[in-house]
Amino acid sequence: MFHNCVKLAVVNFLLLSPIVSSAQNTASNRENSPYSRYGLGELRNGSNTALKSMANQTAAYANGYLVNPENPASYASLKLVTYELGAEGRSRTLISNNQSATTGTATLSHLTIGIPVAKHAGIAFGLRPYTRVYYRMNDSLNLDGMGPALKVYSGDGGTNYAFLGGGWQYKGFSIGVNVGYLFGTIRNSVILQKQYDTVNAYNSDFSVFRKIGGLHYEVGTQYYTSLRNKLGLRLGANASFAQNLNLWADTSASLWRNSGTSTIFDTATYVNNARGTIRLPLSYSIGAQLFNENKWMAGINFSAAKWSEFRNAGSVDSVTNSFKISMGGEYTPDATSYYQYLRRITYRLGFYYGKDFVDLRNTSINYYAVTAGASLPFKRSQDRIHMGLELGRRGKETNGLVRENFFRFYFGISLNDRWFVKRKYD
Repeated sequence: MFHNCVKLAVVNFLLLSPIVSSAQNTASNRENSPYSRYGLGELRNGSNTALKSMANQTAAYANGYLVNPENPASYASLKLVTYELGAEGRSRTLISNNQSATTGTATLSHLTIGIPVAKHAGIAFGLRPYTRVYYRMNDSLNLDGMGPALKVYSGDGGTNYAFLGGGWQYKGFSIGVNVGYLFGTIRNSVILQKQYDTVNAYNSDFSVFRKIGGLHYEVGTQYYTSLRNKLGLRLGANASFAQNLNLWADTSASLWRNSGTSTIFDTATYVNNARGTIRLPLSYSIGAQLFNENKWMAGINFSAAKWSEFRNAGSVDSVTNSFKISMGGEYTPDATSYYQYLRRITYRLGFYYGKDFVDLRNTSINYYAVTAGASLPFKRSQDRIHMGLELGRRGKETNGLVRENFFRFYFGISLNDRWFVKRKYD
């Protein structure tokens, strides 16, 4: 009877609509986020460092020397072959019930190559993160038949997106598409463990290991027009329509207890390689940017996703429709100055606010952050070193939930080269 109750409770946590534990204890050097349990995990920002530094102004952004993988229509603006590599360091503090814990991590963030193939056409390919899962939360309990016990909720993994895309421009209008493979693995587990071996009761472990993979595509468009006084206006939109991914799931429920110097195991259930599908929702972004070429740019961006349509092997999750609005820009004092290096640096600033796709205990989870950064040019080329900062907050402590304060540091490098150009002199 006790085993059946434990199993039922764990199944409800993993497969239905669980809520974040209100008793918080963390034990990890990796960045811990309990909200990454839901959907496919915490959504990762796969843009380059420059775009992150101005709150991700991606829908309408195009640059001849940077790749904007969020809107493939921007590839048509590429002027040189561009190689981009990025890394990031993250720190997060979880706060709930007057307790706090800080964790962090560092990792590579993206690898992208953009190639102009004609005057108004370009392609790009690369690898960027899509979601990330890592959480470890503990609850102290006192159960009949077991006494003092510890329930540990944990998960890890994530998904990535390997893509190839192209963009083409005609009379100010650009269109583009990314096609790629979205893949990854995610593990979710719940362990109920007694604190004293003298109690004659079993510990339990229920785990789901999911392998995910499938084709994924994105489309985008942009429109550019010249205004007076050397000003330009660019409008943009991109979308990823609702799509299905393949799912292979291994599910296990096991019991164990210590008996003297040995451990007794009992596998209650095990399901291997069960097939299913993951239903990703419609998401889209629209934006507008006003700019003076090589001088400054200011823009606004709105994005949204219908996460209420998300399905995990036909099951719903504690997710809801989300949105994000951001404002940001960049400024270069004098891009042609060869004698005053600081005037060639591009400075960036941004702010965003949004409603998260996670929805727990009928409580909306909002987030906001400020961003800043700079691009440091090499002496006589378009190559750049990019640095960015992001400082923000997610969630709240209402209804026993968790507030997250986060800090992120971004570092990237972009190198430019000229291909397919016939030499005038040997």
